[in-house]
Amino acid sequence: MTTQSLPVRAERPDRTPPARTGRPGGRRLLRQRAGRQHHAGPLAYVLLAVMAVLSIFPLYWTMVAASTDNTRVSQTPPPFLPGPNLFSNLARAWDEAAMGKAMVNSLIVAGVIALSTVMFATLAGFAFAKLRFKGRNALLMLVIGTMLVPPQLGVVPLFMMMAELGWSQQLPAVIFPTLVSAVGVFFMRQYLSEALPDELVEAGRVDGAHSLRIFWSIVLPVARPAMAVLFMITFVHAWNDFFWPFVVLDMTNPTVPVALTQLSAGYVRDQSLIMAGALLGTLPLLVMFIVFGRQIVSGIMAGAVKG
Repeated sequence: MTTQSLPVRAERPDRTPPARTGRPGGRRLLRQRAGRQHHAGPLAYVLLAVMAVLSIFPLYWTMVAASTDNTRVSQTPPPFLPGPNLFSNLARAWDEAAMGKAMVNSLIVAGVIALSTVMFATLAGFAFAKLRFKGRNALLMLVIGTMLVPPQLGVVPLFMMMAELGWSQQLPAVIFPTLVSAVGVFFMRQYLSEALPDELVEAGRVDGAHSLRIFWSIVLPVARPAMAVLFMITFVHAWNDFFWPFVVLDMTNPTVPVALTQLSAGYVRDQSLIMAGALLGTLPLLVMFIVFGRQIVSGIMAGAVKG
């Protein structure tokens, strides 16, 4: 008996197109495009120039007003070019407002407050970000809640406390109430939560390091960019703070903002003299930004680049 063979159905060829293998030249072109710098257009440069002019104009106007006399400043239209009285007005403001002692006091107050805020905020930020302890979230919410309380509400009890300690009219009365800020703690907590991997902390635990050792050897190098930014922000805020130093200090031991009020104490305000004092009070901040600005920007960029 013959077996009838069924017709074999021919298999259809696979219509799926073969995978394209990238050519070496194409891959090289992609790498070149990825590493190529993108140049801004003319509109971007125009916007940057406009923003630069708007940012510099207040400082320029302060210098113009400080270099003229009170009559010229009050004229309409006001002067837009510097006058010949800049150095004489600066010398008058320096003598009448005791700017030398005020700058030394402001440097001490702002420096101590900035250093203490950076250190305490980094410690607290590390604890809230990477350590596990009971009541951590509740304590963090309590710290954040203090940001909602206006500082003017605590002026009277704080002044009474400083008087009981014998610090009235002294610099410790300005320094100690602001040794740390809730904003700094929250800022460092948010930064360390993202920038500090949990694996680094666990590796330190495995090697037998305690929390302070981990903080010194692992956390501080990672947190350096954010610490530089927080230091500058805190220093500028403490330097420009007027309300609490005006309450607790007097004209015999002032900071720069308190000393500047002496220039406007007359019946007729000399605007050029006030602007000269404001220019003197701004110069240390400008010098700091010029000297340390590049390091701060490079630190921010180093903290932003991962891998």
